[in-house]
Amino acid sequence: MNTIITILSLLSFIGPERVDSVLLPRIDIVAPVKVTGDKEKGAYSTTVVSCSTLEERHVNGVKELSSVVPNFYQPDYGSRMTSSIYVRGFGSRIDQPAVGMNIDEIPLLNKNNYDFELFDIDRVQVMRGAQSALYGRNTSGGAINVYTLSPLSFQGKRLVVDYGNCNNLRLKASHYASPNSSFGWSAGLFYAHSDGYFMNRERGEKCDGGDNAAMRLRFQWLPGEGWSVDNSFSASYVDEGGWAYRAYDSDSGELSPVAYNDACSYRRLNISEGLVVKRHFSDFVVSSLTGYVYMNDRMRIDNDFLPLDYFSMGQYQREHSFTQEFVVKTNKTGVFNFVGGLFGFYKHTAMEAPVRFKQYGIDNLILKNANEYYYHMLGKERELSFMENSFVIHDDFTIPAYGAAAYLQGEAKFGDFIFSAGLRVAYERSTMDYDSRALVHYKTYKNSNEYTPLPVVFTGNKNTDAFELLPAFSISLKREWGTLYASARKGFKAGGFNTQLFSDILQTKMTGALIGKEQAVDASSTVYRPETNWTYELGGHFSPLSSNNLNISATLFYIDCRDQQLTVFPKGMSTGRMMSNAGKSYSYGAELEVAYSLGNVLLEASYGYTHAKFIEYISGSNDYSRNYLPFAPRETVSANIAYKLPVSREFAHRLLFCLGWNGVGRIYWNEENSLSQSFYGTWQASVVWEKGHFGASLWGKNLLDEEYNTFYFRSIGNDFFAQGKPLQFGVSLHINL
Repeated sequence: MNTIITILSLLSFIGPERVDSVLLPRIDIVAPVKVTGDKEKGAYSTTVVSCSTLEERHVNGVKELSSVVPNFYQPDYGSRMTSSIYVRGFGSRIDQPAVGMNIDEIPLLNKNNYDFELFDIDRVQVMRGAQSALYGRNTSGGAINVYTLSPLSFQGKRLVVDYGNCNNLRLKASHYASPNSSFGWSAGLFYAHSDGYFMNRERGEKCDGGDNAAMRLRFQWLPGEGWSVDNSFSASYVDEGGWAYRAYDSDSGELSPVAYNDACSYRRLNISEGLVVKRHFSDFVVSSLTGYVYMNDRMRIDNDFLPLDYFSMGQYQREHSFTQEFVVKTNKTGVFNFVGGLFGFYKHTAMEAPVRFKQYGIDNLILKNANEYYYHMLGKERELSFMENSFVIHDDFTIPAYGAAAYLQGEAKFGDFIFSAGLRVAYERSTMDYDSRALVHYKTYKNSNEYTPLPVVFTGNKNTDAFELLPAFSISLKREWGTLYASARKGFKAGGFNTQLFSDILQTKMTGALIGKEQAVDASSTVYRPETNWTYELGGHFSPLSSNNLNISATLFYIDCRDQQLTVFPKGMSTGRMMSNAGKSYSYGAELEVAYSLGNVLLEASYGYTHAKFIEYISGSNDYSRNYLPFAPRETVSANIAYKLPVSREFAHRLLFCLGWNGVGRIYWNEENSLSQSFYGTWQASVVWEKGHFGASLWGKNLLDEEYNTFYFRSIGNDFFAQGKPLQFGVSLHINL
């Protein structure tokens, strides 16, 4: 309560203050820079989620957009680090994302930054299907555009206090001011705490609690002569546990409780700065978009997730990314319109990924193999042992990456038809300098007292680059009842390096050195190629009623993918995981969104269906051709009703009841399709009361406490699952002054 009083006291000194602050019509200083005319819904499948929808449904993060957007699935893999997104069957567990993300037009180049709190958001646009012609790298599955609240469209103070079960607390405070019509500024603060939902039986504590804080400063200025300046600075910090993974017994089909002996944690500091400068001319707009993002994160996990001393892992990253883009577009809706630009980026990542092998891991993963060799080749004359009861494999990486692109997309109108064609020419290159090393002391005879040092080193560098031509074509028919379109677009997802394989490589070199058969190892196996696809769509956006209270979007799609990037868990007692390129794969399906309002009732529903399979994929002696793609759901369903209850204004200015149901499944967990999550559904509800400047809501998620799994992986011969969050409920209080 002291925290709340302090925030209110600070806000009281911020000015100037308006007597009666209201949400004003949006001013298009933040109009999308790559959209000509007013087509936020163009010749592509897209969902726009408004501020009111986010707040009424208690959508706090990007992950929860899965409950709104069809064929969009961002599961909770255990922490804010693993922000994997799957769209229409394709996605990525590690490394390069399949979906790009832009916040106020500034791109995020690392998917570790994707999982953040959605506070004071004006709207979120989710575009499905390849968007690489305009948005570039890592948008083969789509793009997410997040637009924060503008101080030139809203003025006032906002305070939200949210408390739920498991001691979940959220505090949001912000102030928006506009001293005159040409200048506005805003400042916002956010803090959250959670005790966590899942108990680690081995450690006797919950493993997934934590704290999260963020701040945002924004300035918008219209200096005249057609200029506009929009500057946004934000910082956030995450300190949490996570990875509530449960061991799975394939014979009994039972899941064990979470039980591992080393603590797991994730910390992340983000600092971002975005500057958007526009010059409006009579026929076109020139925009400059400058972005900088700094990320410093630290992950520590018990990598075997068992109550045994196998090994633990850390990962420490420091990353600087710079982006610069110049965009020119027509600003009048004429016969011919175009948008074009130049884009460049530079990203520098320094990573340390030490793996500490402990006694049980040394005995079973290294010494066991070596002693079995001695036994079969030399009898029982030797018995290998280490002086250390634990040792560290140090993996240090420096990975700079840079790229440049030029693009142009134009459209021509002929009557009710619009023809569009675009092309992006892109080049990028990345380098990995690696330094893996370990030092142990060993002896080969049980009765010997002398230990011999064994240094193992693996150093070098690898490069990968790509040159891509990314075309896009569409034809649209615009009538008074809506728009029909057909499109074909090429998508691109960058290649990269399998840094998580290096501990396995050094472990293999060490075992070989111990038995006198160390082999030369090349790092070429750690490089994976880019993924490309062609997305074909036939769809439309319709408003068939003259009252416009019925809106429908429908899409049929087919995706032809080459070199699909897959996360592979090597067989046997391997400790790592890697990105591998499958041969060919495809996906087809449909999406439907319907919104209908009648009086005080709003009905919204969406459905997504995806049929995604390998065409050709042979891994070793295994042929996975014609199997379903793993990790992405076949169906997503959402149905929601919002009813504004007729009550006396003396009691409330608005009393809203919301009820929703979401369904997801089936999800295959491996290429063999031997494990899967069946279709499941969860209920959520909220009641919102508002009067004057004050409001309150009661909310609940997963009301029937449905049990389901969100992730599967295999490590050192064991299977593990991550379980979805159980019943959540709470109360929110908000003040708008």
